[in-house]
Amino acid sequence: MASFDSAYFDIKYLDTLSYQDTAIHRLDPRVKLLTTAIFILTVVSFSKYELTGLAPLLVFPVILVSRAALPVGLLLKKIAAVSPFAVLVGAFNPLFDQQIELYLGGVPVSGGWISFASILIRFMLTVSAALILIATTSFPGICLALERLKVPRALIVQLYFLYYFIFVLMDEALRMVRARNMRAFDGRGTGLRVYVHLLGALFLRAVDRAERVHQAMFSRAFNGHFYAARRSGITCQDGIFFLAWTTFFVLCRWYNISEIIGQAALRVMHMI
Repeated sequence: MASFDSAYFDIKYLDTLSYQDTAIHRLDPRVKLLTTAIFILTVVSFSKYELTGLAPLLVFPVILVSRAALPVGLLLKKIAAVSPFAVLVGAFNPLFDQQIELYLGGVPVSGGWISFASILIRFMLTVSAALILIATTSFPGICLALERLKVPRALIVQLYFLYYFIFVLMDEALRMVRARNMRAFDGRGTGLRVYVHLLGALFLRAVDRAERVHQAMFSRAFNGHFYAARRSGITCQDGIFFLAWTTFFVLCRWYNISEIIGQAALRVMHMI
């Protein structure tokens, strides 16, 4: 039960981080959403064998985490929790692509291992950017940004309800897991048949709770629009943030900054 409680409160805690008051949190949601989208597009646009070109892009999540005072341990735990999907995607690359691409200290390295490492780095960069966006903007804030960017409202409302009712479902599951554990002694009440009954009851209770939430939202005049809890409107700081990071992403895409820095360092060492 402790692990279930911990996972649940970790998700809730990530959402509550968005209510902090830092320079990153105060940025307009549209700016953060567009900057993150350009970052993700930049990361996925590299070739499958690219490793050094991706390294400078690590600056983006590192600076945002630092400036937004986000807990590094929690973000790493979230990335590690979903990393098996990335491992599964690239796990067979070393088997199907055995063409030698480089020698590392005299050891031959095949293209499959390089592309596998590239997948893991891209996964870490894109997932960390998405988590930072949620932790600094909140999911309702992202929905607000999508609405102001003229994304169809039906799609935004569906996304918001999907996100909101995940917590409704987990709330009900948490209550049932606690009740079952308090009534289970000597191994009784832990069989497969009990879990099947619990699963059916969980969905019935979640539907009942969702209907009550739906009625409560309409009684509070919910009309499908999202409203900002912070100030709205793009300021000079928003423009500087967007232009600076976009320029950096374009430079990283067109130039191999790691290679340029390495060559410059070698020249300096030869001069010394």
